[in-house]
Amino acid sequence: MKYQSLRGTHDILPDETPVWQYVEKKIHDNFRSCGFSEIRTPAIELTELFTRSIGGSTDIVSKEMYTFEDKGGRSISLRPEATASVVRSAIEHSLAVKDKISKLYYIGPMFRYERPQAGRFRQFYQAGIELIGASSPFADAEVILAGVLLFNSLGLKALEVEINSVGCAGCRPGYEKELKKYLKNNSSKLCADCNERTGKNVLRVLDCKKEGCRIVISSAPSLKDMICEECKTHFEQLVDALGSFGVKVSVNDKLVRGLDYYTKTTFEIVSKELGAQNAVCGGGRYDALIEQLGGGNIPAVGMAIGLERLISVMEAQKLLPEPEKHLSVYLAAIGHEAQKAAFKQLFELRKSGVSAETDLSGKSLKSQLKTADNLGARYVLIMGEEEARKGVFPLRDMKTGGQKEIKLEELFREIEPTC
Repeated sequence: MKYQSLRGTHDILPDETPVWQYVEKKIHDNFRSCGFSEIRTPAIELTELFTRSIGGSTDIVSKEMYTFEDKGGRSISLRPEATASVVRSAIEHSLAVKDKISKLYYIGPMFRYERPQAGRFRQFYQAGIELIGASSPFADAEVILAGVLLFNSLGLKALEVEINSVGCAGCRPGYEKELKKYLKNNSSKLCADCNERTGKNVLRVLDCKKEGCRIVISSAPSLKDMICEECKTHFEQLVDALGSFGVKVSVNDKLVRGLDYYTKTTFEIVSKELGAQNAVCGGGRYDALIEQLGGGNIPAVGMAIGLERLISVMEAQKLLPEPEKHLSVYLAAIGHEAQKAAFKQLFELRKSGVSAETDLSGKSLKSQLKTADNLGARYVLIMGEEEARKGVFPLRDMKTGGQKEIKLEELFREIEPTC
């Protein structure tokens, strides 16, 4: 039987990992420069953590989670997103405490059982930030601008910030009542899922991507007309803060995201390069979540970035870095004694921090020179039986084509400029 990766998963191969490392380094550098510290949480959690935080009526919980019973009889799930895990950890380790701001970021795999499509996998990778302890609209702006700064550093173009306010526990119920009434009057035009959502969690209908439902949603009552003065002021101050930085903001009064914990701000940074599923980054404010999960009444705001989507956008915009080759010297050894000497020299070089490689399969000199060229080696030291007896070896500069004879003790001095 020939084994293959599971549908919806993918291997990141050696010729692809430099791109991922490049993007991940940018994420680390940018988030740290914005004052965020990395947190790493387990990939598995109690299922209840996600049902309570994300919401039992969301597609993620009802259709997409990988859930199983462990040997202790507990219901366990692979994390479908990271905010719930970060909040759980922040409560558990007293990072979420009143009158204290915690700024955290993460990178790691998430898991959702959904139909694979462009930029969307069943095991996928996200990076994100969570700013815990601040209710100011400037905290929302800081999170959004951290994403903008990251994307600017990667050179991304054709990006837009879409933003909305989904209100609070005080003003949202009135809107939900009006929206439910409108949707029930148009139920024949909605898909089966949306008719079900109308009864369970009506805001989820606004997140439907089916064309027929989108037509109905386009004429639905607008949440921005019904939010309270506090939510309205918060939203206006956020838009003003983003505008002062020069960020172009598009208000999308139907933007709710796919999670139940959001309050007030929701946002996405989208790319026109990705078609209908065009969000590269999304997030919002979740002021009630920490208290809901057993912590105090502590506000928070965050965002998540899909790394597969981000890399797809970079590829479409020709922003992927050129592969870098860092090999300083290749030891081309011919014959058993020369191979023994080369192997010893190989680790002397590596021990000193010099990138070095040699042949392990007995190839001809011609084949080894070709391998050295493919690896991007700057120098090749040719080590044959006769050269080993004389103690003098040809050193070829692969960049200039020049060649000179040296003793082994002279090797470090000759290759030092490229180390």
